[in-house]
Amino acid sequence: MKLIIQLPCYNEEATLGLTLSELPREVPGVDTVEWLIINDGSLDRTVDVAKACGVDHIVSFDHNQGLAKAFMAGIEASLKAGADIIVNTDADNQYCAEDIPKLIEPILRGEAEIVIGARPIQQIQHFSPAKKFLQRLGSWVVRIASKTNVPDAPSGFRAMSRHAAIQFNVFNEYTYTLETIIQAGQKGIAIASVPIRTNGYLRPSRLVKSISAYIQRSILTIVRIFMTYQPLRFFTVLGTVPFSLGFILCVRWLVLYDPDRSRSPSLIVAAVLILIGFQLWMFGLVADLMAVNRKLLEDIQLRQRRSEIDAHNKNKQLL
Repeated sequence: MKLIIQLPCYNEEATLGLTLSELPREVPGVDTVEWLIINDGSLDRTVDVAKACGVDHIVSFDHNQGLAKAFMAGIEASLKAGADIIVNTDADNQYCAEDIPKLIEPILRGEAEIVIGARPIQQIQHFSPAKKFLQRLGSWVVRIASKTNVPDAPSGFRAMSRHAAIQFNVFNEYTYTLETIIQAGQKGIAIASVPIRTNGYLRPSRLVKSISAYIQRSILTIVRIFMTYQPLRFFTVLGTVPFSLGFILCVRWLVLYDPDRSRSPSLIVAAVLILIGFQLWMFGLVADLMAVNRKLLEDIQLRQRRSEIDAHNKNKQLL
């Protein structure tokens, strides 16, 4: 059994050496442990540091493409390298590498296909109150959309089996963390969570350039994920608001009806609100039908991806 530890990297020259020095080369329950970095268009000596530290696989982009694409490129490369289990961690040494055996244990026992490391969020001093709140909010939305019980959905310290990794599709360009959990929940892939430790603060987050930008992008990510994976539920809730307001105005118009006094403006507003609510419900039905089509396309893509990876691995064995 092969374990590959992947690290998305963007200008990580200063921290990558320390991170790699703490990664294990032997883990109980697996035969081989290999390291893989995804060089996301780094402009410094990230690749040189990786080579000097003995990284087994390097995937490089010509220019920076973002964390989500780097993550997916690492997954694809790990699968082609024959990984049975993939562990994703950060190159800034945020997560404690000593917890990797704990992270993959539910997969080895056959209890889960994906394991998310749950950080002690409230104890992390460099997390602002706003960021801690958004961590809880994001995790709550993911639990609703995915029907799972993951306490720390934005955590990047996670392990996944080959069976789970091959099914991932990430459409969001900002981050992969929330979307992959929702996909797993929708596909019925077993997910577990284990408490993990974090290391000291080495550098500011690349995703969080400012609290306002982080809040804006997080809210947009959460809304988009909900629209993509729970369209009928999203538009039903959204349409219920104007429909209910319109219905209340209609009742008010009937109660206060006076033939000697015109109240047509409130009746017009009520009709418009009811129409908006009804249209949003129709959007939900159309989006739900499109979601069914997306699932069929994902099944076709999954079969194609499996055949391509199997063919690639067979060619490597022949060579």
